[in-house]
Amino acid sequence: MVDLAKRLVAYFSATGTTGRVAERLAKAAGADLYQIVPAKAYTRADLDWNDASSRTSVEKGDESSRPALAGGVPDVSGYDVVFVGFPIWWYVEPRIVDTFLEACDLSGKTVVAFATSGGSGISGATKRIRTILPKARVLEGRALNGAPSQRELSDWVDGLGL
Repeated sequence: MVDLAKRLVAYFSATGTTGRVAERLAKAAGADLYQIVPAKAYTRADLDWNDASSRTSVEKGDESSRPALAGGVPDVSGYDVVFVGFPIWWYVEPRIVDTFLEACDLSGKTVVAFATSGGSGISGATKRIRTILPKARVLEGRALNGAPSQRELSDWVDGLGL
């Protein structure tokens, strides 16, 4: 088993839902916690997926969109495993997560995605992350909807065989 001090949970949360899960996952995994923060926060209007001109809709439509991060990224050199969490937007990760993934050198690391969603699965996001991080070992991610218990989270992490 990997030294627990070598795990990081990095997450983006627009409304707080993913953040709450990330905090619990970090505790269950014995991991450090890092919040991915956009340089410009997402407003309620930005998140309106019914509005084709909303910020998230525009970003979704542009594969090259990479919203800026507030500050830099953490030094991930000391981590073996990086959990990356986010809400599912249109069946994939938000573009701000792509910005983060491309800004970190995750070569040779094990990356495990987790997501929150009102009903969409995570497989599309895992597939995209694998293309963004061809030099990382990207495990199949998991949707962690509702309020998974510490036991459920611990069992999931243990079952990954890290």
